[in-house]
Amino acid sequence: MFRSLHSAIVLMLPRLNRVVVIVSIGILSGCTSFSFFAANTPASFGHYSRQQNVSYGEKSRNKLDVYRPEGIDHSVPIVIFIHGGGWDSGDKAQYKFVGAALAEQGYVAVLPNYSLYPQVKFPAFLDDAARAIVWVHSHAAELNGDVNQIYLVGHSAGAHIAVMLALNEAYLQHAGGDAHWLKGVVGLAGPYDFLPFTYPYMNDLFGPPDRFAESQPINYVRPDAPPLLLMHGLRDHTVAPTNTRQLHDAMARLGVNVPVEYFPDATHADLLAAFSFVRSRKPPVMASIKQFIDHDSKSPTLSSHAGAH
Repeated sequence: MFRSLHSAIVLMLPRLNRVVVIVSIGILSGCTSFSFFAANTPASFGHYSRQQNVSYGEKSRNKLDVYRPEGIDHSVPIVIFIHGGGWDSGDKAQYKFVGAALAEQGYVAVLPNYSLYPQVKFPAFLDDAARAIVWVHSHAAELNGDVNQIYLVGHSAGAHIAVMLALNEAYLQHAGGDAHWLKGVVGLAGPYDFLPFTYPYMNDLFGPPDRFAESQPINYVRPDAPPLLLMHGLRDHTVAPTNTRQLHDAMARLGVNVPVEYFPDATHADLLAAFSFVRSRKPPVMASIKQFIDHDSKSPTLSSHAGAH
């Protein structure tokens, strides 16, 4: 289901010239049609301020960037965006266009890095993300953020992390936080029920085998979880759309309505690229996130399309 960034590039090399390889080296695992360089260039001219490499912990990758809209004089919602990359790659600097897009909508955006495999294994990256949330909660006021309006958004492996933190309260509790701090969580093309593992490195990443089940967000569904919004492209060949359908159905069995949006022509990368000016915000990922945040997330107005696959 997931392909590591390194394997993807090796497979691409026979078909790509050197220039395209250089541009594509920063793409998300499996997202061979999307260039961070192209997305970030226009984002440099947005109306926001960017504070880089703020420490939220002691590890080398415990750093985050903060994007604030220009001219805000009141508290606004905070959106923490957790990047993907197969848990073994990715960096917040690649996602400047996401921070810019969220700030453009009037939110304070926080983009943390987290420790990556093989330097760490599961669940270290979850612990890091939990610490980042605790830092945001503690510093919300100085960021012009509303401490009662903290949202998580994650793409791919980042969606796994975001949804896991919402469903399994232990990670935030261990970091000194509370899952109830989260006003809502948006999962974009996330793996939530992905056993057996498709790629060999995952056996080591999430091992030993007797811990595999602990890595699956679907095993922690609960009726009192923060509100979720799930989105997936039906042409996603990196993370199967069944992950989203199965998580939706598991929550539905608990009596919880989780809004789901499926985009028939969207690939894995398209849900990320939708934040960029280059892609003209299609599919309408940003519009759906804005609706989710700006309306009462306890009773979301988005429709659920459970019949997709």
